[in-house]
Parts: sequence; structure tokens; C-alpha cells
Amino acid sequence: MINLAKKLEQIDGKGYKAYKQIQGSYKFPDFELLIDYVQGDPFASPSKIRILIARSKTAFLQKWTNSRQRKIRCEDMIVREVFQAISNLKNNVRGSGKSGLIMIDKPGQKVLERTAVQIGEHDITVCLSIGLPAQGRTILGKEAKKIFFQLLPEILRHSVFSVKEKDIEGAIQLCDQQMAIRSYMKERGIIAFIANNSILPRASGVSDQPLKGAVPFQSPKEMEVSIPVPHRQEPLKGMAIYKGITLIVGGGYHGKSTLLKALEHGVYDHIEGDGREFVLTDRSACKIRAEDGRSIKKVDISAFINNLPFQKSTKSFSTENASGSTSQAANIMEMLEAGAKTLLIDEDTSATNFMIRDARMQALIHKEHEPITPFIDKVLQLKHDFDVSTILVMGGSGDYFSVADRVIKMDHYKPYDVTHEAKQIACQIKTGRKHEGGEKFGEWKLRIPESGSLNSRKGKKSKIACRLSEIQYGLEKIDLSYVEQLVDESQTRMIGEILSYIERTNLFDRRLTVSQLLDFVENKINQDGLQSFSAHHGHQGELAYVRRFELAAALNRIRALKIRE
Repeated sequence: MINLAKKLEQIDGKGYKAYKQIQGSYKFPDFELLIDYVQGDPFASPSKIRILIARSKTAFLQKWTNSRQRKIRCEDMIVREVFQAISNLKNNVRGSGKSGLIMIDKPGQKVLERTAVQIGEHDITVCLSIGLPAQGRTILGKEAKKIFFQLLPEILRHSVFSVKEKDIEGAIQLCDQQMAIRSYMKERGIIAFIANNSILPRASGVSDQPLKGAVPFQSPKEMEVSIPVPHRQEPLKGMAIYKGITLIVGGGYHGKSTLLKALEHGVYDHIEGDGREFVLTDRSACKIRAEDGRSIKKVDISAFINNLPFQKSTKSFSTENASGSTSQAANIMEMLEAGAKTLLIDEDTSATNFMIRDARMQALIHKEHEPITPFIDKVLQLKHDFDVSTILVMGGSGDYFSVADRVIKMDHYKPYDVTHEAKQIACQIKTGRKHEGGEKFGEWKLRIPESGSLNSRKGKKSKIACRLSEIQYGLEKIDLSYVEQLVDESQTRMIGEILSYIERTNLFDRRLTVSQLLDFVENKINQDGLQSFSAHHGHQGELAYVRRFELAAALNRIRALKIRE
């Protein structure tokens, strides 16, 4: 500690590069400080530090982290406490550029495993980014001392050291309840659960906070289940959606898409008070949509698209500029390849000709002249042949009544079970359309990515830059704008690190299928942690867990992707 203070005094007034001298580790009374990386100037990306705290000095006892999910929940809690302490801080550090900046990876409404805080057997590691103070490019050593000797201890005092056991207990109880519900769902073939009194609408299109004054969710009696959960005397009641084909219908603006959006994000656990903390979906559920203009690399889309003009095969289909229907077909096949067991589809973001071809169009355009087999003719086959369920928002076509196992009507944000009524209508009003596409869904080819598909070089250096919906990977931009279950920029950074790892280790040379590659990544995360994919040692505090499906989506959107023949 004294050593650091002296160093800062010695370099006070010198050029900014002299800050490099403070890299290293320093003992403080209540923690150890590790300065891993020092920025090149006050306007550059902030410096990276780690703080190591003995668990014995905190309330985070071993019992709170005796499972992976509990450990993640405790880490999430610390991230939130530190973030709040930084937000409440009276930071009077002066200087140019990012001088005085103190940051931690910002948490959202979802609970994600992050590298920002890591709880070990004996220590807790907190990763922060700080802006080392300077005036112009002249070091302000006294201002830097404020950060290290006043502000950091204050942040820790109001976060890690101030957390009480009762606070931890509340977070752990919610974690246990969410895990118990997911276990109950899996045992009984439930793919989605929405608890009564859940708040599904969000504050706005750019805010994930719950909407104030929203209509609380109330399950139809016919679909209500009671789930026994720990730390609660009464069972939790709510709507269960079982495996199979579920339609969500209703007029415009009555809550159909809001319900689907909540289910889409139900693959993640939410924090207490979010309104969606008991909205839980099969973790393998994938949102499927049309995506005009995306590239497709040797995907077998023959289940949906066949008999193209000029005898072009769709068993191994490639294009640099996919249409709506072709992209939607590819999106389904890629997610099936990745292991998805539940598909979430909204007609608003689907290609109309992919979803339905009615009797009148069938009469005018005979099947031999129409390459597309609509989803309505394949949804049952997905269920029967591969045990893949579908939850579908449909407001424009009653043809789906015939194939649905359950029909939910949304009316002023309230759900009603109208399955019986929908089936009666289907019997009374015949559509006259003919089934297309054969009796079986069909198989798909296992794809093996080729070495050389990834190149992070841009000029002489490697360049990987990530935003929420885009990765700049070398010369290539990977567009993730329509990967709707990607919810945090740190997840995108994680994808960037995984792709870089694949490139560095020549993993494609092992000739793994896409599915085997995703298995490898999942196993490595479980065994070695998120940070194990990074080439850098020390501070890795801005990565978050990403599902195999979002990783697969990124891989499939690499325009330079090559697939072995």
C-alpha cells in the first residue's frame, strides 16, 4: 500500500506513460489490489484492476455457494451492489478524458454468469475499470491516490463488506425457487411457465424495466398448475404450456407479442422485482424469424424449400443474400442443428409465404411450381419426429387451429383458453387446403466448419470489437441485429472471445461438427469458466455467459464461413 502511494507521488507531473510503473499487486488492510493493465493515455480504454477480498471478511459463507447456480446468484448480487455503490459515489476526481472513471460490468434485469465478480473457495475477485487521472497527458498523482486510497475502499465498504446474510438469503431463496420450478417443468413436459401476478410488459422499447400500472398476468383456470417451491408455504400458481404446438391469438395490441417476448427472455432467470422472475421457459427455446439479406452456408433447407428452378439443390444451400422465407427456413434448421427443442415464432417477424399457403393460392399455383413448403405443414412433423415444440403468435391465419394442441387468446393482456372453440371452428369452417411436403419432416446434414473460416487480422494486427448486435471480426462485420435472445453486450464480447479461441487453437482442424463444437464450448465453460477462452491473463471482467444457440447464430452469420464438403 505504501509502495503504491510512493510510486504515485514519484510519477506525479510526469508523462502519462509513467503510469506503467504502477502495474503489479498491493496489499491493503482489507483487500489486495492488482493493477493488470494501464491505459496508454487518459482518452484510451480505461485501466483494468482486480480487487481480491478474503471471503472470511464478508457474509458470503460456503453454504451460499454450494451449487453452481447459487454461486452465480451470489456473484450477480455483488456485481449489483458494487455497481450501485459506484453510482452513489461522490467522485470529485478531476482530469482530462476518462480521468476518475470507475466502472464495473453493468448488470441488467437478467441474472447472467459474469466474469466481473468471481467467488473462489477462499477469495472474492472484483474486476473494475478505472480512468487514471491526468491533465492533458500529465499525470495527476494526487488525484490517482484519491481513487486507490479513498474511493475504492469506500465502494467496497458500501457493497461487498456491507452485504448482510439476510440479503444473501433472499437472493438464494429466489434462485432455489427458480431452479425448483425448472426441475418441475422438465419432469412434467412443461416448456413454459408464467406465474400469476407476473408483470410482462416492459417500460418501453428501450427499457427492460417492468411497466408501472401494467395488467398482472392471470392464468386461465384450464391451464393453471400449482408448483410446490422451497422457502414458501403455498405453492406457486400460474399458467403452464406443455410440449406440443401452442397458438397465441387475439386482436392487435392485446398482448400476444408481449407474452411471446416474455417467454423468449424466460430462458434466463430474472432478479426479484422484475415482474418476470417467475416467467420461465425451456432453456433450449429459440426465437425464429425472417432475416432478409443474411448469408447462408451449406444449410440443408430441403424440408422447407425444394424443387428450385434449374434443379438447384437445397440439401446444401448457400446464398449471400437470403430472402425472408429462405432465411427463416435456414434459421430453423441451424437452431435444430444446435439442439433447440422449442421454437418461438411471431407472425409479425415471419415471412408470410413461409408460414402459410392457403387453398386459393394452392389452386392457382400448383405445388410443382412452388418450392416452399409452409411451416404449417411441418410443425406437426417437428413435434412427432423430433419432439420439437412450437409456440406461435398468429393473428392472421386460422388454418393453424387444426394443428394446434392449445390455443390461447389474449384479450386486454388477459389470457383465455379457447382451444375447444378453435377446434370447433376448424371443424365447421373447412379451409380446403391440401397438406404439402410429404409425411416426414426429413433429415439434415451435419455440417463441419473448415479451417480458414475465421480471420481476425485487420492489417498487421488482430481486431475484434463488439457491440450488442455486431462483432467486428478482422475485416468482417458479423450482424447479430436479429438474434433477439442476445440481451447483453458482455455476451457479444464472450462470443468474440470464443471465436478468437477457435481461431487461435485451430479448433476447426479437429473436424468437429457444429453440434460437437458447441458441446466442446459448453463443456469448457462448465469446467474451466468463461475466462478460459481469453488469451489474456488477469482482468477478464467484461464477459457474460452466452448460450450455444446465440454462439451458433454468430457462427452461421460469418460471411467467410466455409463448410467441408
